[in-house]
Amino acid sequence: MIHIQEPNNPWGVVNMDWVTSLPTGGEKHCNAFYFIIDRYRKTQIFLPFHRDDTDMYTAILIWNRVISHTCLFKHIISGRDSKFKSVLWTNWHKRLGTKLSFSTTYHPQTDGLAERIIKTLEEIIRKVCSYGLELEDSDLFTHDLYTLIEAL
Repeated sequence: MIHIQEPNNPWGVVNMDWVTSLPTGGEKHCNAFYFIIDRYRKTQIFLPFHRDDTDMYTAILIWNRVISHTCLFKHIISGRDSKFKSVLWTNWHKRLGTKLSFSTTYHPQTDGLAERIIKTLEEIIRKVCSYGLELEDSDLFTHDLYTLIEAL
């Protein structure tokens, strides 16, 4: 069981994970998204991806589109995806001084917040796609779920 420290500032403790197997959409035909949740303010960031993007590409995109706009994370709680356990990812965060914790799949004590947000966003995306609409890749880069819902 992971002990989750109480965050005392924004972006200190975050949850990260992937949602894959989505219908392709946008000009880049992304079929997955990566999300980060700030446990202090419950702020979310969603980034469109391809299911088979490399861990190097993932790290660069997260640095350019998230960390450069927020701050260095002190503690990351993520799933056990191979990208999160890769040598590149673990060494990068070791050098940055970030603690990495890996949750057990669907374990509500560690990732209940993340699972609720994933379920809501997956439902929105699937409904949008079922009506033949497309989400542009840039539509998923938002700092809250309500902005995304209003855009639809």
